[in-house]
Amino acid sequence: MYTENKRFEWDDYKALVNAHKHGIGFEEAASVFNDADGLIQEDPAHSLTELRQRLIGASAWGRLIVVSFTIRERLAIRIISARPANRRERTVYEQRK
Repeated sequence: MYTENKRFEWDDYKALVNAHKHGIGFEEAASVFNDADGLIQEDPAHSLTELRQRLIGASAWGRLIVVSFTIRERLAIRIISARPANRRERTVYEQRK
């Protein structure tokens, strides 16, 4: 997936909390959308009101992370959270390459 001509949005307070909790800023999370090997999965367990998805991919900082996001009406990608990939997610990502 590539970010050319894509818009990103997020809640600034949520971004600050996420950076403190997981050590990943949403600017880094947005860079994961440039990973051609990224894996997108639906994430229905975390919302009943909107389609949420997760992207497992490498950031421009060289870290493998998981980004939870949704697509808004204005075709903006709204980042909800980002965290380091766990062992299982790393394995799934590596097996796809």
